[in-house]
Amino acid sequence: MAETNAAVQQGLAHEGAEVTGAETHAGTEHHAEPLLLGFAPPVSIVSASMLVLIAILVWKGVPKLLAGGLDAKIAEIKAQLEEAKTLRAEAEALRKEYADKIAGAEKDAVAMLDHARHEAEAIVAKAQVDATETVARREKMAQDKIGAAELTAITQLRNQAATAAAAAARTLIAANHSAAADKALVDQAIAGI
Repeated sequence: MAETNAAVQQGLAHEGAEVTGAETHAGTEHHAEPLLLGFAPPVSIVSASMLVLIAILVWKGVPKLLAGGLDAKIAEIKAQLEEAKTLRAEAEALRKEYADKIAGAEKDAVAMLDHARHEAEAIVAKAQVDATETVARREKMAQDKIGAAELTAITQLRNQAATAAAAAARTLIAANHSAAADKALVDQAIAGI
């Protein structure tokens, strides 16, 4: 243990000498540059490590891998752009198709409306003709009924007149004719046969 204490004190004395040596150079401060494992400064070792790492990466083909990955990504993006162009062309075609269908539907609607108007005009014209014919037919039926009623009334009037005349004739004949006049008439009628 005594040896270790002596070694520690000797190391401390050595450090003290370096510190005092750094302060004694003409009033300027100089720092001792640390060495890594006693070879070179750490900056050189880090630089050398980076160069070795870059060399290993180049040797293993990492730049080719990165370039290949980027090329693959570029190819994928190009494919997506082509697909987008295709989809846009399809959408334009669909839009045009639907615009044509809409225009066709509008033409069909106008044609159907014109057809419906013509049919309505034809129906109205036929209804007017039918109404005129119906009025004429009913007017003729009414005239026929009036004629039949007149004929019936005339017939009834004649029948009543004939009945009245027969009754009057009977009364006159009964009043003015006698049995001898009747016998003469009967004989005259028999002689005419």
